[in-house]
Amino acid sequence: MLELDHIAVLGETLAEAVSHTEATLGAPLLPGGEHPDFGTHNQLLGLDDGLYLEAIAVDPAAATPARARWFGLDQFSGPPRLDKWVCRVPDLDRALALLPMAGEAVSLSRGSLRWRMAVPRDGILPFAGMFPALIEWQSPVPPGLALPASGARLDRLSVAHPEAEALAALLVPHLTAPVVEFVTEAVPALRGSFTTPRGIRVLQ
Repeated sequence: MLELDHIAVLGETLAEAVSHTEATLGAPLLPGGEHPDFGTHNQLLGLDDGLYLEAIAVDPAAATPARARWFGLDQFSGPPRLDKWVCRVPDLDRALALLPMAGEAVSLSRGSLRWRMAVPRDGILPFAGMFPALIEWQSPVPPGLALPASGARLDRLSVAHPEAEALAALLVPHLTAPVVEFVTEAVPALRGSFTTPRGIRVLQ
């Protein structure tokens, strides 16, 4: 029911998130857009296998949103880093019935894109943000299929958390994502291992 859709690099500014990603993977990110409902903006990178990466940050030109920003961006600080993963589901309401801790369904659009996303009221995903955000695409061609290939392939996404076994127990029965592994470590973190035209790169 849950399939890996994309991963997100967060930054205090979008420029920092983009620079960190480009320096690590050696590929330029493409323009994304704004998310007025959450006061954020992003840039994008197409990956192999229908996946993609977004660099995302608070948009300083946007009005303050009526609710907490997604991905915990209201509390984000420090250097840019790979910080979130997003799983697509065919039916968000059904997914939330099984995994209500993912948040509340919010309907969103930008240009030709339409989607629904689960967002906690406080913007903070469970397990210190290591729980995946859930998305239901309502557009026939989501970004993972529309973006040009960058030549980078995500080989492994390591989800580290001190309670990784409990997180895996919640997700694995519903998760179809061979590249995802759960690792017990003291500090919650994501690490992505990529094959790129410049060789193996690790984004964290």
